[in-house]
Amino acid sequence: MAPKSDSTEAIVLNFVNEQNRPLNSQNVADSLQKFSLKKAGIQKALDNLADNGKISFKEYGKQKIYLARQDQFDIPNSEELNQMKEKNAQVQQQLNEQKRAISETEGEIRNLQSNLTLEQIRHKEAKLQQEVKEMEEKLVKLRTGVTLVRPEERKAIEEMYSEKVSHWRKRKRMFKDVWDAITENLPKDLKEFKDELGLEYDEDVGVSLQSFSGLLQHGKKRARDQ
Repeated sequence: MAPKSDSTEAIVLNFVNEQNRPLNSQNVADSLQKFSLKKAGIQKALDNLADNGKISFKEYGKQKIYLARQDQFDIPNSEELNQMKEKNAQVQQQLNEQKRAISETEGEIRNLQSNLTLEQIRHKEAKLQQEVKEMEEKLVKLRTGVTLVRPEERKAIEEMYSEKVSHWRKRKRMFKDVWDAITENLPKDLKEFKDELGLEYDEDVGVSLQSFSGLLQHGKKRARDQ
């Protein structure tokens, strides 16, 4: 006689058959906690099921191992196994395709979320138009010769520039004095000696103190004319 579906034996039998693997009473008790079954009741149900031939068991010392009866399961032959493998491969391929489709959809959603809203686009357009307008106004002023630098700023820049040029001139003169003193009675060729020391004149690097001084004078002349 089969146990009632809601009895402890029925619950235990169903679990053992579903698992279809070696189990001890503790394994079963841990897995069936949601049914609020006591371990002693589970042990009794396992023993009754084994005694009635509903499940198999083996004893290892003091421990009993329970297992679903294998003769109740349909064991597939080699042809059926191959069919199952093919079916499994097809299902796996479909699963991979679904995962790929989900990934592509998520990517599209992320792209849509990263795009600007219509309101944001309009705001950015207005900001860019304002920047273009300001640059056009500056360009017009430059073309008409309007000075965009304030007089006090221009004066500060010219003073700083003049100071740097003055330092340049002083150091150039100091170097010439020292160089002349060192090389006055030097038997070596001066160009070779300069190359050995790794020295470079202004002309060697394409700059001229005179041209920079001329820029300063030209700037002062333009300021007077304006």
